[in-house]
Amino acid sequence: MTIHDTFGAKLHPAARMYATEHRAGQLSRREFLTRATALGVGASAAYGLIGLPTPARADAHAEMGGTLRMEMETKAMKDPRLADWGEIHNFYRGWLDYLVQYEADGAITPMLLESWEANDDATQFTLKVREGVTWNNGDPFTADDVARNIALWCDGTVEGNTMASRMVQLVDPETDMARDGAIEVVNDLTVRLNLAAPDITVIVSMADYPAAIVHSSFDGGDPSVNPIGTGAYLPEVNEVGVRQVLARNTDHTWWGTKVFGGPYLDRIEYIDYGTDPAAKLAAAESGEIDITYETTGDFIDIFDAIGWQKSEVVTASTIVVRFNQDSPPFDNRDVRRALQMAVDNKVVLELGYNGRGEVADNHHVCPIHPEYAPVDPPVHDPAAAKAMLDAAGFGEETFELISLDDAWQAATSDAVAAQLRDAGIDVQRRVMPGSTFWNGWLEYPFSATDWAMRPLGVQVLALAYKSGVPWNETAYASEEFDALLAEAMSLADVEERRAVMAKIETLLQEDGVVIQPYWRSIFRHFTDKVQGADMHPSFEHHHYKWWVKT
Repeated sequence: MTIHDTFGAKLHPAARMYATEHRAGQLSRREFLTRATALGVGASAAYGLIGLPTPARADAHAEMGGTLRMEMETKAMKDPRLADWGEIHNFYRGWLDYLVQYEADGAITPMLLESWEANDDATQFTLKVREGVTWNNGDPFTADDVARNIALWCDGTVEGNTMASRMVQLVDPETDMARDGAIEVVNDLTVRLNLAAPDITVIVSMADYPAAIVHSSFDGGDPSVNPIGTGAYLPEVNEVGVRQVLARNTDHTWWGTKVFGGPYLDRIEYIDYGTDPAAKLAAAESGEIDITYETTGDFIDIFDAIGWQKSEVVTASTIVVRFNQDSPPFDNRDVRRALQMAVDNKVVLELGYNGRGEVADNHHVCPIHPEYAPVDPPVHDPAAAKAMLDAAGFGEETFELISLDDAWQAATSDAVAAQLRDAGIDVQRRVMPGSTFWNGWLEYPFSATDWAMRPLGVQVLALAYKSGVPWNETAYASEEFDALLAEAMSLADVEERRAVMAKIETLLQEDGVVIQPYWRSIFRHFTDKVQGADMHPSFEHHHYKWWVKT
């Protein structure tokens, strides 16, 4: 085993390969940082490998105290493994910490883990638990807690547990539980994971929002009811659809203070104004809020005009207009291909998102993902699309496209529907409020869903398109795709990796799985007093970094 610590005393051989690829222009800095740190190379060592200084922390003069008020839809709490919306985790993140954290620059940094090590072929990961951490009820945090949570993640018998698909190389396919010997407690501060096959996504997946670490007393319900955690805050108010409030836990010293500094704020208030951006603007102008969760559409310019500060990040966040292959006629590939061919993604980006992003190619792997491989863009040919649909016997079919009532998602779906109609295809639109839409989002025959960014493209593919996984809203099932994905998840040099990804991306296009029109830049606005709360590429709220100027 090649052993290295967070300061890079010894480095995994693949990390040196990635550094060479970066210097050759084959990997961007973000791509390099994600891959190198996922193997256990500390951020400082990773930056050093490519000849750059570690960025300095921006909160050296942070002030203590105060309240920050953010507009955000407030969702019902649930078992973190079942969390299916970012707003859920941004509330429970106040008192539930993570083993690792995804940073805005692409690095994976230690949280409840102090460091981790991978063997040369990424089939074994050794996790070093941070010493001196306690739960807010006084219990010590140990390797047993880490092992127990990972075993919970592996439990595929729990309906809706998406962590099981992320931990697939630890899961016994016969039992849908953690495989015997997959999770070893070496000592009080060390856990070893023994994978069935190489998987570079294991550590990165521990940063995803369903991977919050829960206490042994957690009963699988609402974690705010008995909020035992290792985090810096406690839930004070939980009124779903109205308001959620986090208050600093003054009875417990947060372990992270001596590592990161913070937390600085006394209170964080999430206030729900629904999906109407005009209501959020009114709240800003009347002084009811200090910061937006996300600013979209025409309101980006409007918030600029009222003098609020803007934070923008380019991401792999997107929207997919998908076909549920369990619902005829979308089980017919020619029908799916025809509908794809009738839509020009450039037009959808302009009409649906005001051009604030990059055109995508219907395969859900972004150019900023480390695995991305350039492939031919989809063909736009409305006449050929209608002819293909006629030949398949569905030229007179009426298709109903369903979307959320959120302005940019509705506008995107409207743009898709308009182009289908221009091609002579009959389309009806149905727009639903979020309270209705999300109750059945996995079952709609033809609908639009937004997807947040994940650091690795293979993470998204495993969550959304692998056969039988909980979030596979397309019902896509392809043995060829599953095999290629497993291959792509193993360590390889950049050219070998991209050759496999090119096959995956092309297969998704040829199978007509989704209309995935663009990658969107995401925006947030805030007043001058708000500090440290810039938009995160994955919408994560790192509360301990936030503060307000008096």
